[in-house]
Amino acid sequence: MLSVVTDDGSTQSGSLIDEIVREGARRMLAAALEVEVNQYIAELAAETDEHGRRLVVRNGHHRPRTVVTAAGPVEVTAPRVNDRRVDEATGERKRFSPKILAPWCRKSPKISEVLPLLYLHGLSSGDFVPALEQFLGGTAGLSPATVTRLTKQRCDDHAAFQDRDLSDRDFVYIWADGAHPKVRLGQAHSCVLVLLGVRLDGTKELIALAEGLRESTESWADLLRDCRHRGMRDPELVVGDGAMGLWKALVEVFPAARHQRYWVHKARNVANCLPKSAQPGATKAMQEMYNAEDSAHAEKAIKAFARTYGTKWPKAVAKITEDRDELLAFYDFPAEHWVHLRTTNPIESTFSTVKLRTKVTRGAGSPAAALAMVFRLVESAQSRWRAITGAHLVSLVRAGARFKNGVLVEREEQAA
Repeated sequence: MLSVVTDDGSTQSGSLIDEIVREGARRMLAAALEVEVNQYIAELAAETDEHGRRLVVRNGHHRPRTVVTAAGPVEVTAPRVNDRRVDEATGERKRFSPKILAPWCRKSPKISEVLPLLYLHGLSSGDFVPALEQFLGGTAGLSPATVTRLTKQRCDDHAAFQDRDLSDRDFVYIWADGAHPKVRLGQAHSCVLVLLGVRLDGTKELIALAEGLRESTESWADLLRDCRHRGMRDPELVVGDGAMGLWKALVEVFPAARHQRYWVHKARNVANCLPKSAQPGATKAMQEMYNAEDSAHAEKAIKAFARTYGTKWPKAVAKITEDRDELLAFYDFPAEHWVHLRTTNPIESTFSTVKLRTKVTRGAGSPAAALAMVFRLVESAQSRWRAITGAHLVSLVRAGARFKNGVLVEREEQAA
């Protein structure tokens, strides 16, 4: 069930951050339980009956149960084991006794403190065991080798995501940005390159997430080439910040895509070229550009801005006039989509929660493990993303329908 996110970052069931952490804890616990059962069965694989059949095998899953926590309920579905061995001393059947999450466990008052550790420090073998010990109030029963396997599993999940076939998806709009979560990556100035797309039905989906250099054309080109190699076609519009190596890479890899610059960053960059006394007026003038009712009024606002500030601060004005086409591209798309196409907010709002989670840890082990951690956090947030406004119009954009100042051209002609 999707949650409705309010302006303050909360949902109907509480804080969005808490929901992401709860989902992360659920996934981590599920993976840990699976590893524990697999390890138990592997250690007893040699024990067989007179017919050579194993005495200890998997037997599906128990019914889901909810562990009530201070941060909210976490649903757990534990794997079940069929152990047919008999204790020679008592004559009773032996039972698999899970150490990670006991069958009686229904409540943990300390979990609000432990959930971030389960999910974030869980990628570090030195921190995961103490975190589970606090969660259970006792030994977690996980060896360093088991934690290493869990870490590898998360890295493998991210690798599989990066290798998946994209030919069955059609991304009409794409947001691109380079984010800097507080995790240890491979190079000193590396960031997480993110591509997030809008599909034909208007829903949003994470396309790719990889390490790279934000200002490097080659970093972006490598990521885009990989997406094309896996079947992604040219999007209609790509939205991103101006100060990136993305744009030259796009011309090379997806030449049919149009470019839209992120207005908030552009306004901030322009304001930085002006004295503080001139910044409030300039900011208001730029708002009149991107909030204009049509492209003609936006062009008029740009000319007025140039007249007012061009003589004293030509560099500030050039940042607008030189990128005029890329700043006003959104006017050629449905008006219902404008609010989404002027910014990269879908990426920035998602990574604001990621940064809140990652800043509590000094590192997540290897760069691959750190990237896998970020991927899991974004993947958890993805289930709460809403479709864009006017979702039914996305397919028209892909079909080649022409829009002028946000209105479908055929309808405009009929009205005339």
